[in-house]
Amino acid sequence: MNKKLIGTLALCALLSSSMTAVAVKVVDANSSVANVENVNTPTLGQPVDLTYAAEKATNSVVFIKVTTNSKQEEVQYFDPFSDFFGDFFGNRGQGQQRRQVETPKKVGSGSGVILTDDGYIVTNNHVVGEADEIMVKLNDNREFKGRIIGTDKDTDLALIKIEADNLTPIKVASSDDLKIGEWVLAIGNPYGLTSTVTAGIVSAKARSLNASNPVESFIQTDAAINPGNSGGALVNANGELVGINAMLYSQTGSYSGYGFAIPTSIMNKVVADIKDFGAVQRALLGVAGTDVTNYIDQQKDKGKDVDLGTTTGVYVNEVTSDGAAEDAGIESGDVIVKVDGKKISKFGELQEVLATHHPGDKVKVSYLRNKKERETTVTLRNAQGTTSQLQSIDTDDMGAALRPLTDAEKQELGLKCGIVVSSIKSGKMMDAGISKGIIITHINDKVMNSVADFEEAVKQANMSTDRVLWIRAKTQSGLNRSFTVELGEVKENNKKK
Repeated sequence: MNKKLIGTLALCALLSSSMTAVAVKVVDANSSVANVENVNTPTLGQPVDLTYAAEKATNSVVFIKVTTNSKQEEVQYFDPFSDFFGDFFGNRGQGQQRRQVETPKKVGSGSGVILTDDGYIVTNNHVVGEADEIMVKLNDNREFKGRIIGTDKDTDLALIKIEADNLTPIKVASSDDLKIGEWVLAIGNPYGLTSTVTAGIVSAKARSLNASNPVESFIQTDAAINPGNSGGALVNANGELVGINAMLYSQTGSYSGYGFAIPTSIMNKVVADIKDFGAVQRALLGVAGTDVTNYIDQQKDKGKDVDLGTTTGVYVNEVTSDGAAEDAGIESGDVIVKVDGKKISKFGELQEVLATHHPGDKVKVSYLRNKKERETTVTLRNAQGTTSQLQSIDTDDMGAALRPLTDAEKQELGLKCGIVVSSIKSGKMMDAGISKGIIITHINDKVMNSVADFEEAVKQANMSTDRVLWIRAKTQSGLNRSFTVELGEVKENNKKK
C-alpha cells in the first residue's frame, strides 16, 4: 500500500474526550422504503424513508464510556549531557537512559450493539481493550457496569456483558446479502451525542486497506461518522444489523468521505468463538497473496506484461512451508478464484470466507495455474499448524500471584523492571520450577513492569506457534534464573464438519 494512501487513513480510535486516538470507525445509513416488505425492490424514483430502520434499531445501540487508570511505564530517553561526558571520559554511547513515568488517566467513549436480551454487547476492541472500567448507558438512560468477555485484535471486535434483563437485542442479518448502492443506516454516539443516526449507501464490499487489522474485509460506506461512532451499528433498511463500524478514511481525523464497517459474517463467528472457547478459532489457508489487479499493475511498473488467464482473483505470492495450502498442492504463482464455489475476486473476499471457518474445516479451492483451472480440497489449520481448538489461557490458572516491584525494591535490588511472585500454588508456573519471591524481568524478551504485561505476554504466547513462555528472572539475592513454561497441548477439534 503506498505511503500516500496510508497517510490519509485516520487510524485513530473513534473515542471521544481525552482518550488517545487509535482507529476511526464507520457508520453508514441504510434506507428503507415505506413498504418494508418491498425494501429490497424499491419503486424507481420513490423517495427513501429511513424512519422504520431508525425506530427499530436505535434502542439496541448503547453508549460506552471507558476509563483507563494511570500506570507506571518505563520509557527510553536521550540525555545529551551524559553523552557529552561519556565522550569526554571515553564512555561513548551512554546518552540512552531509561526511567519510570506515570501515564495520565484516560477517559473515552464509543458505541456498542446489544446482541441478546440478557446483556451481551458487541463493540470494537480498540474501544474497550485497554479499559480498567466500563460504563454502559442504554438509550433509556439506564447505566450498568460492563465487563469484558473476550477481545480479538485481528478483527478489532470485542464482546462485553452487562447484568441486565429484558433488553432490546438487534436483529442480525447476513452481510453477504448487501448490494453495492444499497442504502444503509448508521447509529452511534459521535462526540458523545447519543443515538445519532446518519445515512449513506454501500460503496464497496470486501475492502482491504492493508494498514490496520490482520483480518480486513470491510463494508465501505459514505455515511457521515466521527469520533465516538466506534462499535456502532450499520443497519439495512429493515433495521437489521449488517456491520459494526470500523474505520474512517480521512485526512483530518473526522468525516470527509468514506468509512468502513466489519461485516456480520465475520462478527457472528468472532462472537460465537469468544463465547464457546474464550478465544477466536482462526482458520488459516497458509498463503500470502494480493489482488490479481495489484499484481498485474506491479509487473507493469517493472515493464513486464502478465497474462494469468484472469484479471480477478488472489495471486499467491508465497505458500507457507508445511501449511494447509502446500499440503493441498497450491503453489506460489497460482491464482485463487473460488472457495467452496464462491467466486473470489480480491483478497478481502478470501479473508472474509476464511474468517467464517474453524481449523479442521475442509474447503474446496479452485485456482488457476498456467491459465488452467484446478480444484483441490484444503484442510484449514490454526496458527500452530494443527486442526485443534485453541483455548484461552486464564492467568489465574498459571498458579501464581504477581505484583510489580516498588520503587524502593528496585533501588535496593538494582533493577529497572520486574514483577514479583508473591505466592504460588500448583500450576504451570510451579511445574516450571518457579517459586515464591522470584522476580520476573522478561518474558519472551519483553520487559515486565506490571501484571498487565504478564497477561499480555501469556495471551500472545498462547496465540503463537510455540506456545511457550521463555522467562528471565532473578532471585532475591540477585542470581540470574531462567524458566520455560509450556502452555500445554490444545484440544482436538471435534466439531462436526
